[in-house]
Amino acid sequence: MHARVLRYLDEVVRRGSIRKAAEHLHVAPTAVNRQILDLEAELGAPLFDRIHNRLRLTPLGEMVLAHVRSTLREHAALRERIAEFKDERRGEITVATTAGLAGSLLPSLVHAFRQRYPGIAVRAIDLPITEIPAAVERGDAELGLGYDLSLKPALRTLSASEWPIGAVVPPRHALARQSSVLLSDCIGHALILPAPQLTIRTLLDEAFARNAITVTPVAESTSMALILRLVVLGEGIALLNPLDVMEERARNALVFVPLRDPHLARQTLVLAARAKGQLSPAAELMAANITDALARLFATAR
Repeated sequence: MHARVLRYLDEVVRRGSIRKAAEHLHVAPTAVNRQILDLEAELGAPLFDRIHNRLRLTPLGEMVLAHVRSTLREHAALRERIAEFKDERRGEITVATTAGLAGSLLPSLVHAFRQRYPGIAVRAIDLPITEIPAAVERGDAELGLGYDLSLKPALRTLSASEWPIGAVVPPRHALARQSSVLLSDCIGHALILPAPQLTIRTLLDEAFARNAITVTPVAESTSMALILRLVVLGEGIALLNPLDVMEERARNALVFVPLRDPHLARQTLVLAARAKGQLSPAAELMAANITDALARLFATAR
């Protein structure tokens, strides 16, 4: 239904060169180049500035690219609706999230989703929290999932849930027997904390300051996997939220003990999409499944 030039132009911009786009599309570079030259001739102006073998979109190219990507998205959505009309659940959905959520929450969500809708392919891209809104806005992902997302006007919130922070300790640790603890109860133990650039660390530092508590962590990391592994090895205790430690709790490798400090804010987990336009059927199904799964997890979270 759509000329090859639309896909060719989109891939050239994504890959940064005609050669790389041709390799991805499994066609000859000359075929890609000819399509773009023909389109430029039809429009009467260049789409790219060609400088030292590098391609950079002209203002006209930016305008055409926006139309091309909008058309391709609408075409993909149409095909998915046709498949849905034929009682087939097919398509592809891309979710932009953080590395922490990609390693803790997403595996179980994607597995459950794929069991229910085997015809839908799921792509998860992990990005810094500050880059997730932009990825959704420009169409690199249909859904964005992250803590305390700073949403732009071009985005809308599909769901939001607040998650408590707690101490993560080995099963035989003294704090593991408590139903809840205070930040001050954790100070006598070696602390393994999320790195300062993570949103959860900002909440912890604010709570430490309000309680006049000075901390010197034995380790800091942006990697939840590293933090949890150090706790398992007995290097100290961590301060995280229950979603960060889902798998370890399921196999009784670690225990989550909620913090009850009144000045400790919760993390808000936000699921977002573009404000304009309709989600594809695959994205609607994934959004509904994520929302339902989080509601179930929240109900069972200690």
